[in-house]
Amino acid sequence: MFRRLEGMRRITRPRARWLHNLISQSQDRVERSLYVQKILPTSVEVTFSKPIIPPALSLLLFLVAFSVAGCQPSRAGASVEDGGQRRAIQNKGSDTMVNLALAWAEAYQVVDPSVDIAVTGGGSGTGIASLMNGTVDIANASRAMKQEEIEDAQANGIDPIEHVVAIDALAIVVHQDNPVDEITIEQLSDMFTGRITNWKELGGRDAPIVLVSRETNSGTHVYFLEEVVRRGDSNNTDIFAPQTLLMPSSVGITSEVQRNPNAIGYDGLGYVNPEHEKVLAISESEHSSFTLPSVETAASGSYPLSRNLYMYTAGVPTGSVADYLNWILSNEGQSIVAELGFVPLGLNE
Repeated sequence: MFRRLEGMRRITRPRARWLHNLISQSQDRVERSLYVQKILPTSVEVTFSKPIIPPALSLLLFLVAFSVAGCQPSRAGASVEDGGQRRAIQNKGSDTMVNLALAWAEAYQVVDPSVDIAVTGGGSGTGIASLMNGTVDIANASRAMKQEEIEDAQANGIDPIEHVVAIDALAIVVHQDNPVDEITIEQLSDMFTGRITNWKELGGRDAPIVLVSRETNSGTHVYFLEEVVRRGDSNNTDIFAPQTLLMPSSVGITSEVQRNPNAIGYDGLGYVNPEHEKVLAISESEHSSFTLPSVETAASGSYPLSRNLYMYTAGVPTGSVADYLNWILSNEGQSIVAELGFVPLGLNE
């Protein structure tokens, strides 16, 4: 083996000198420019400098880098603990939580610069599936894991541990010009199952109701189905009306509601902008009081559509993941929850 390595060095040195000469000759053709890579809404903005290299030299450098990389050992797994150096945490899931997760990750870089936190969305179901197959350290979810998901994870050698990290209020939103101000959960159920199809049945204009929902892999979709469409009854088998528009993100719902005067949808309180959409007051029934969603009403429990936000780990967290979760639950981490319009833990105590 040592003779083979020595032979590789004899071959590599002339090539290295040749590559050095080629790069030196090409330096006058290399320009520096500023590139800004933006990944929205599931990542942060990154700014870096990158050389513009002639195509022939780019190909050469790629081939050299590829051959070197091929000699390096690969590492699999979600996180990387690098002997006290840089550490990586993979965090994926709920689109409702993605802005909050990004804010946490950015702030934690100041607390511990040695930890890199990669945050992506895709929905609660996507994050939970990634935790189950071992490709993330933390799964974000705007709903609790289902029993069958827990059993599937355990069958795959993963023991999901639940961490409640914040509280959210689910707001019902309509176009600003909609004259309807309040609605009961029973009426919402009738609307989203197709039993009520015209706004005039609710005291509004004579116009068809346009239903807007998140896609089925969304934890918010599941919560709305269970708590509103089925009204919290586990024996109820109602489903969304077939004409319901399914949106891939919270932004899709707000965009449709702001554009369409007949639309109605739902969104996490942290995504609602009262300047561009109207929020309806909600009541459990026509005999109870109507309440608008807010940090205060969600914390007190007076708003009927409040829910926990979760992070799940594969087993009891340790190392950098445990440190990060402890920081999220600290006063500093929970202050970011309030800044983004969600409800921090302990506010109702």
